[in-house]
Amino acid sequence: MATKSLKGKIGVTTENIFPVIKQFLYSDHEIFLRELIANAVDATQKMKALASSGDFKGELGELKVSVELDEKKKVLRIIDRGIGMTEEEVDKYINQIAFSSAGEFLEKYKDQIGSIIGHFGLGFYSAFMVASKVTIDTLSWKEGAKAVRWTCDGSPEYSIEESDKSDRGSVITLYLDKDSEEYASKGRIEQLLGKYCKFMPVPVVFGKKTEWKDGKSVETDEDNVINNVEPIWTKAPADLKDEDYLKFYRELYPMEEDPMFWIHLNVDYPFTLTGVLYFPKIKERMAINKNKIQLYCNQMFVTDHVDNIVPDFLTLLHGVIDSPDIPLNVSRSYLQSDANVKKISTYITRKVADRLEEIFKTEREQYEQKWDNIKLFIEYGMLSEEKFCERAMKFALLKNTDGKYFSLEDYRKAIEPAQTDKDKNVVYLYATKPEEQYSFIEAAKNMGYDVLLMDCELDSHFVNLLETKLEHTRFARVDSDSPANLIPKEEEVKPEMSDDDKKVLDEMFKAVLPQGNDYLVEARNLGENGAAVLITQNEFMRRYREMSSIGGGMNFYGSMPESYNIIVNMQNPLVARIWGEKKEAADTAAADFAGGNELLHQVVDLALLGNGMLKGKALADFIARSEKLLGK
Repeated sequence: MATKSLKGKIGVTTENIFPVIKQFLYSDHEIFLRELIANAVDATQKMKALASSGDFKGELGELKVSVELDEKKKVLRIIDRGIGMTEEEVDKYINQIAFSSAGEFLEKYKDQIGSIIGHFGLGFYSAFMVASKVTIDTLSWKEGAKAVRWTCDGSPEYSIEESDKSDRGSVITLYLDKDSEEYASKGRIEQLLGKYCKFMPVPVVFGKKTEWKDGKSVETDEDNVINNVEPIWTKAPADLKDEDYLKFYRELYPMEEDPMFWIHLNVDYPFTLTGVLYFPKIKERMAINKNKIQLYCNQMFVTDHVDNIVPDFLTLLHGVIDSPDIPLNVSRSYLQSDANVKKISTYITRKVADRLEEIFKTEREQYEQKWDNIKLFIEYGMLSEEKFCERAMKFALLKNTDGKYFSLEDYRKAIEPAQTDKDKNVVYLYATKPEEQYSFIEAAKNMGYDVLLMDCELDSHFVNLLETKLEHTRFARVDSDSPANLIPKEEEVKPEMSDDDKKVLDEMFKAVLPQGNDYLVEARNLGENGAAVLITQNEFMRRYREMSSIGGGMNFYGSMPESYNIIVNMQNPLVARIWGEKKEAADTAAADFAGGNELLHQVVDLALLGNGMLKGKALADFIARSEKLLGK
């Protein structure tokens, strides 16, 4: 029985717990409202469990949690009609901090209830982050219980006295302090309720609904329920239609385009997990919004930073994950490392792979239409998660420059006859910029080869991955060599040149090439109809430069100067003419000869122009020289 003036000290190990709560236990002061409403929801869910089990035989009445705000007095109340507390329970669960009733209650009523949010017993004390004084008026559901009022002003001292509360449940009253007056604003409370409580499993009421009448907004008698107590992830997929999933997505992300497809998660062993994950449309590949997956714990919002729960590549998805089995610290805002988290991560990865494989097998045409949007996601997953990679080898697609899609298996079968080189390697040709590489693509096609389009930011990494996964496979960018030498069928017969001649050729061409790059000049026999000069980049060096530009621990390559192969076709009539003129001017230094030879400048500039490397004054000089040569 409550006495009129019982006083005491809160059972904590430090004399002043409240500064600790304010500074260290909670990452953000605004979550006080979430914690208090979560406690009220717990108390309400416990009441339902007592009624279901038959322990409570009275009238339940309307079960809801109400939030009331007096903006002028700066007083906030959270009211529930849950189980309430006796004086002994107030002493145990409020005065002796960190003794949560949730654990023992769950054990007793585990068959009747599946969603007790509180795990820590410290949630209530978050009230002191924003309040200078807090009172609890509570009346237990137990027969013969007396109402109790608990009061504390933020010091370890508290008082307990009788309360005039006449109905079951609890009222938490916060007298907001000066530093926290922002929470005395109706708009701010609405914003917090929308963020943290919009899917709580018990109706949460904040004021009355309004309607437009006689030119102004007036209150009605209807409760303003701010939450949806049965969001779609709590329902069975069989009971939902596509429009239900799309409607929920628009509710979560009102400014986003509709998603391409989604996955409904629902598992109860060896952990409990529900949720819906959506594949968003990616407009700009490198402008991806992460942190769009919201984590809930029994329908209470926890965080939208789920990096520790789902693999990194899955953070590109949107949606909701709800699990009571993800361990949180005392503030519920930071995830803790745990074996369950690893299991959950593995499960989600598997479910995503299952869904993608299902669409690939049963809706191939639609899958191909979506491929350009999901390619980045799948490549990212294959590069970062070995198990996902193993699965994705079945449903990853390759797209060629004609816009046709192939599975990895089908593409290999298609190109193997024509694109196997002398060393029995199947050579996959690819382009990254079809417009700029047009002449190379056409030359390869004219030889009966197919060319893939690899224009995704991760493709340089992805090509490397595929070379390790596919046996006897080599990837070559279509402009990395002469068309005939991209897939060498036999040993090429190289020009017979002395070391001195090779040195002269090297000096001649380097004298007319742009400064600032590294060049490897090489004499080759590419036939009379082959281009005079080809400029290519070493496949290995170029690929690793690209990989280093978007990360990958290869900064060494990224810091090196651009390196180009200058392939001089000694069988081309123009090159033969230039080389003959140099032989006649044997006493002239190679650099001096090159400086005055317009034809040499012209064939090199044509090669530079074909590679988009001729700019500024050099381009103007080329045009003027071309006009002059045409006029001869």
